[in-house]
Amino acid sequence: MSQALKTAPDDRVILTHIAHELDPPLGHRARIGLLVLASDSTIEYEWRQIMDLDGVAFYESRLFNSPTITPDSLAAMADELGTATDLLLPGVDFDVVAYGCTSGAMTIGEDRVFELIREKRPGVACTTPITGALAGLKALGAQRIALLTPYAESVNEMMRAYIEARDIGVPVSGSFSEEDDNRASRISPQSIQAAALELGRHDNVDAVFVSCTSLRLNDIVEPTEAALGKPVLSSNLAIAWHALRLAGIEDTVPGCGRLFTL
Repeated sequence: MSQALKTAPDDRVILTHIAHELDPPLGHRARIGLLVLASDSTIEYEWRQIMDLDGVAFYESRLFNSPTITPDSLAAMADELGTATDLLLPGVDFDVVAYGCTSGAMTIGEDRVFELIREKRPGVACTTPITGALAGLKALGAQRIALLTPYAESVNEMMRAYIEARDIGVPVSGSFSEEDDNRASRISPQSIQAAALELGRHDNVDAVFVSCTSLRLNDIVEPTEAALGKPVLSSNLAIAWHALRLAGIEDTVPGCGRLFTL
């Protein structure tokens, strides 16, 4: 029962301890934290499409980064990971924390990214776009990929070597060569689709990976796969899929391509 307190001299009434019930928390099936680059215009937009699932909630925290994508600017993000993780609903447990940068995860190293996150969230499951992509390609049975990026060749070289060191061949690759993340996010889905089809039609690849969380694939992934006859996945699709699977969410998500049927 609520308690009524009358205060003098104006006869105001203040009620305290009003009776109430608590609903299950948002994200009662899964709660996912997403570390978003300050320069990223895309990942939240696409995750809202993917994560529209009953009982699943994701919460974002931004970390500072330079919009100019270079090996040095990517490596510098290691210093920001702990602070960004701290800002995810302090005091609330997460099933998964995902770091939303493909090239950054490769530059810093997946294990180091996870270590920095777990310094703030001990024991939490972690993923990155490249972690999700490698897991997704394995689940799809893909062994040789066409890699499409917006990056400068210095970053592309590192990425090809990183992926190939993990037993996925990269015989075909292409880049929009946009070093500014603000410009990369504006590359049209039609341009991405045309490039994915051009690269993916080579007979020596069995999937296409569109790398970079700034690139928009969600709205065109299914027609691109249909035209190509091969699976196509992006950084945003891969990290979202992997985060859900790590959280125990096995739902299929219509419209998100072959990966989300697994």
